[in-house]
Amino acid sequence: MALSILQKEIRQLLKEKKAILLAHYYQRDEIQEIADILGDSLALSIEAARTEAEVLVFAGVHFMAESASILSPEKTVLLPRPDAGCPLADMITPEALAAVKKDHPGAVVVTYINSSAAIKAVSDICCTSANAVKVVHALGAVKEILMIPDGNLARYVAGQTDKKIIPWEGYCPVHHDLTAEQVMRTKEAHPRAVFAAHPECRGEVLALADFVGSTTGIIRYAGRDDVRELIVGTERGIFCQLRKHHPEKKLIPASDQMICEDMKKITLADIRAALTEMKTVIDVPEDVRIPAKRALERMLAVS
Repeated sequence: MALSILQKEIRQLLKEKKAILLAHYYQRDEIQEIADILGDSLALSIEAARTEAEVLVFAGVHFMAESASILSPEKTVLLPRPDAGCPLADMITPEALAAVKKDHPGAVVVTYINSSAAIKAVSDICCTSANAVKVVHALGAVKEILMIPDGNLARYVAGQTDKKIIPWEGYCPVHHDLTAEQVMRTKEAHPRAVFAAHPECRGEVLALADFVGSTTGIIRYAGRDDVRELIVGTERGIFCQLRKHHPEKKLIPASDQMICEDMKKITLADIRAALTEMKTVIDVPEDVRIPAKRALERMLAVS
């Protein structure tokens, strides 16, 4: 693969700044192509804590850069577009969570990584779509679990365990907007295809799926010998890696509308500017960072 002039310039800047570029699977193809570390939220969290690089450039959304800063406060964490947010993360506040906790004293708060540092700081443990079921199983005998902020993920996990899970009714608009009717139409048009869905999708969509899993899980599933045609129920950015790793497979989007505008805000030019000007630095105040780190580290210990 031949790199563009701008891609080469970014790679040189990364070398000069002793930096690495971390990118989520939902980023633009041209960003994924030059990332040092590419992955889902779990993989990026693990690598952010593990890397020896002095500067972390995060091609993702705000909560991802916050998580990197929480885990590695000694490193400089840059977010090229600080306005790259997450509607799901904005669907809960510490005040709203505190009110619900009063109604469920003793409940364990399991928080999806798609949340702000302030929410992580008042949580017991974090999870990602890749390890949510494992995290809940690891809690042992608990009375109740408040699972926030994604209600669809919470209900999916509840169906995989015997725990009493109380979901928060937040959602990822990209996944929540995918309907069962859209999936059925796509399946009718491609009768030999199997369907893989992200657990942020609605329950009625997951009921139609042959496989439910994180972005990494979907990429692995696509590699199975018995999967020749795959309908993909997650954000379109995943197709970059699906095509790269499984070029022989027929890949079909469940919907052409599954595009996260926030993930797509970051451009190569933004990354170059971030490295040139060393901006925007993401710092989490210590009174928030320390309890948030505990919740993240508990998750990483399970993973």
